[in-house]
Amino acid sequence: MQQQGEDGLPTPAESPYEEAMEALSSLITKRTRADKSNNGDRFELMFDYFKMMDLEEPVSNLKVIHVAGTKGKGSTCAFSESILRNCGFRTGLFTSPHLIDVRERFRLDGVDISEEKFLTYFWWCWHRLKEQCNEDMPMPSYFRFLSLLAFKIFCEEQVEVAILEVGLGGKFDATNAVEKPMVCGISSLGFDHMEILGNTLGAIAGEKAGIFKQGVPAFTAPQLDEPMQVLKEKASELNVPLQVVSPLDKSLHLGLDGEHQYINAALAVALCSTWLQKTGHSDISYLEQTRSLPETFLKGLSTAGLQGRAQIVADPSIEPERSGDLVFYLDGAHSPESMEVCAKWFSVAIKEEDDKNLSINSRKKSKQILLFNCMPVRDPALLLPPLMTTCSKHGVHFEKVLFVPNISVYNKVGNSALPTSSDHQVDLSWQLNLQTVWENLSHGERGLDSKNSNIRQTKDITDAYDKSTESSTVLASLPMAINLLREMVRKNESTRLQVLVAGSLHLVGDMLKTIKK
Repeated sequence: MQQQGEDGLPTPAESPYEEAMEALSSLITKRTRADKSNNGDRFELMFDYFKMMDLEEPVSNLKVIHVAGTKGKGSTCAFSESILRNCGFRTGLFTSPHLIDVRERFRLDGVDISEEKFLTYFWWCWHRLKEQCNEDMPMPSYFRFLSLLAFKIFCEEQVEVAILEVGLGGKFDATNAVEKPMVCGISSLGFDHMEILGNTLGAIAGEKAGIFKQGVPAFTAPQLDEPMQVLKEKASELNVPLQVVSPLDKSLHLGLDGEHQYINAALAVALCSTWLQKTGHSDISYLEQTRSLPETFLKGLSTAGLQGRAQIVADPSIEPERSGDLVFYLDGAHSPESMEVCAKWFSVAIKEEDDKNLSINSRKKSKQILLFNCMPVRDPALLLPPLMTTCSKHGVHFEKVLFVPNISVYNKVGNSALPTSSDHQVDLSWQLNLQTVWENLSHGERGLDSKNSNIRQTKDITDAYDKSTESSTVLASLPMAINLLREMVRKNESTRLQVLVAGSLHLVGDMLKTIKK
């Protein structure tokens, strides 16, 4: 759509993709329990949107694998997609959030949807809904629209299997508009989004179990007693055959790093095996014979990938001869349980790297740095202790901790905004809170409880480097932190920096964008 200036002449046009992203970002709403005005976020409207878009019958024909959970659901979906793709099926995978580009959420045969196809389907959905929506039937909210777009894409592209990752919770998630999936999975449960899902593991399990459907088989990762009891009760009410999977043998090679991935991989094997049986493609169950998985399953497990989870990236700006002297270990962990898993993975990964480097150059000394931020809805007094204590148990102690604000905001490109160089005049009050929690922990003091975690109430507008202690520094931006790390490496040829980036998937996405620029 060409814009016109005040003189009536056309102004420079946005690219078609930017225009689509601007339209998409207009659907972003902030809703709290006290604010019920966001009618486009009502779950029951999904079925009305299906009617508007002529998607009722096509969606009912999709052969869906549906996965909910607190941690590991994205990995489980990635493993499942990779397994069935290697079995020769046309796959569609819908996940969230995206790290760099919204098209990451829609994968066809293991590849992000092309920009051309994305725009074709995006505008079809947009115009169809705009034509029919009104005050009583508002436009869907951001995630609802993306879910509808995923259904449209997968139906039109005639995928043979659609793997859907729940966005939030389960019962009222947009993906739960699928009324008869082939099989459902629940990955590991923990405390997350408590302001929406509830304050106990039982309440959270109840929301996740909302994806169970009458008589549809389901599998779960091992759970604590309270959530497991709730899952079993919900399954019993709906006549759902619910089975608990056991971790795969650790001799198997997985494409995703970390000991915890063996349970996610086992869940994926159960889901795929059941899907194959229910769709008439196999009469063999691999649930009890995971030691003798077919070659297609093994290849799928070993080649699965997921950005921002246990991902290791060497900084591309460092001179080739010093490649490996600045390495980022990226993990979007943002719950207490996932922080512990992340710390364990990081500790093992850097030891393996050090063992490799020892034979090449024993003069270099490895130093560990933590680059951290979490969203204000998280409690740093719950996130930082498991990270610190787990690393400490493995003999890992951070030389320095850098706290930075996220640079992700929804702007006219529709995703996390690209890094900006305007690093001054930034509100760092939240990062100062994080620093204080860390300092209390590192000095052996009792971590702040959730009621007292916002200990600095003033809005500190500041430049970088003026909030630094011996063990931690608050910086005004992520690019400044990266530049500081690069300078540290360049100034000291005998040092190798291993940087753990954690606390927020937004931070991880920003990091990937910044270092790849």
